[in-house]
Amino acid sequence: MAELYLVRHGQASFGAENYDELSTSGSAQSRWLGEYYAQSGLTFDRVVTGTMRRHAQTADALLSAMGGAPVEIVRDADLNEYDFHALFSALDESGLAPGLLADGSKKHFYKGLKQVLQLWSEDRLPGRVPETWGQFQARVERARLAIQRAGGKRVLVVSSGGPIAVFTQQILQAPAAAAIALNMQIRNSSVSQYVFNDSAMTLVTFNTLPHLEQAERRELVTYG
Repeated sequence: MAELYLVRHGQASFGAENYDELSTSGSAQSRWLGEYYAQSGLTFDRVVTGTMRRHAQTADALLSAMGGAPVEIVRDADLNEYDFHALFSALDESGLAPGLLADGSKKHFYKGLKQVLQLWSEDRLPGRVPETWGQFQARVERARLAIQRAGGKRVLVVSSGGPIAVFTQQILQAPAAAAIALNMQIRNSSVSQYVFNDSAMTLVTFNTLPHLEQAERRELVTYG
């Protein structure tokens, strides 16, 4: 069986004009994960990422810290995050959640996001959205099957919380509510490990942070 290491990008720039950019902490998280893999003697024969900037920055920092021979990186837009800005806009159009994000805090953002995802998964968002929940599910499945078919001995994939949550939900054959709950818990630069062949994939570990276990790094456990 081949091994798959599915990594969420490092911390992005929450509250900044451009969210799709690693913060200083996000860069450190990614670099430390690469150093951990180097110390563990791990190498990857295939690397796949989404096409977002934070995916590329995470993979570049991780692989640079690992050193070793260069590995070709395949970009797959099916691994990109859903457009949460569009989802909130679709909700706001109905007036259902006025002022939900008024204070700009992460607490209220994630509370609102959970509500929006629930409505999205039930096709109950009143405004226009760039993709339906079913379409999101379909593209994550497409990305997963492409990874399985391409094979490899040890594969690194860098994506975002939403696709990782759905990826795992599909493998576990769990309901949509499970994907939403998982999405709320996936930490920046966390690793979920799977074993697979061209016809099956099994979850081994979920949402681990082996590179942040030292006491001095625990304050850099983030979710955004």
